[in-house]
Amino acid sequence: MAPLGIIAGLGDLPLAIADNAVASGQGVYVLRVKGFEEPALSKFPGDIIGLGEVGGVLKRLKAAGCKDVVFAGIVNRPNFSDLKLDMKGMALLPKVLSAARQGDDALLRVLVNEFEKQGFNVLGSHEVNGQLLAPAGLIAGNNPSPDDMADIEHAARVVAATGALDIGQGAVVCDGLVLAVEAQEGTDAMLDRCAGLPVTIRGTDTKRRGVLVKRPKPGQELRIDLPTTGVSTVEKVAAAGLAGLAIEAEGALLLNKSAMQEAAERLGVFIYGFPPELGL
Repeated sequence: MAPLGIIAGLGDLPLAIADNAVASGQGVYVLRVKGFEEPALSKFPGDIIGLGEVGGVLKRLKAAGCKDVVFAGIVNRPNFSDLKLDMKGMALLPKVLSAARQGDDALLRVLVNEFEKQGFNVLGSHEVNGQLLAPAGLIAGNNPSPDDMADIEHAARVVAATGALDIGQGAVVCDGLVLAVEAQEGTDAMLDRCAGLPVTIRGTDTKRRGVLVKRPKPGQELRIDLPTTGVSTVEKVAAAGLAGLAIEAEGALLLNKSAMQEAAERLGVFIYGFPPELGL
């Protein structure tokens, strides 16, 4: 079986994918992006390569015998003028720059299309490790109250609207009031902002109110950048005084679900998978 090629950034997601591929007998070849090397991935066969070395990436994946490729992990948008480009990177740069002006999703589509043109089968994280996908219904904690469900629906509607503009994949709503919308800062930073808001408009440890909702952007390239949550997400939801975390069922990833469930039970918050049609 040809090894799974992983183009990896930081975080637990590429590690979970690599471990699963090895356990399934497929094996992996991991290319860690320079400047975003996840230390735990060093145990797998692979190499470190720069963002601008597109030709080098393709050459190494082909030499390793990879046919299926997955992009996983955190890689921040670069300063394109500072990238060290190989010949393939230079040839692709005009398309990349044009797509970058249209948003992250357009940029990711350019990368996916280029890999497909080179004969690779680009897969989503959920396709190579289906156990990561969020299920429908209650995942941990107590069932959301009617007020929580109203906040979930409103936040789901907000994320659908902002996502259509390629802004972000998350929002926090408390008692119908939008407390925060995720943009380039990411979910953790958004939740940190919420934790600093006055307690008159958000929940507390003793009286939890409000929800974080994560869902894909409408029409986004689902093979890259599915909403991802983990234990730290649950902890920051609790630290912000929120009642829980709601993610789109089959449209978001749960990293180490059992640990997330344990954290949610311990901290007194819920995790809930809402139907994809909610808020649309």
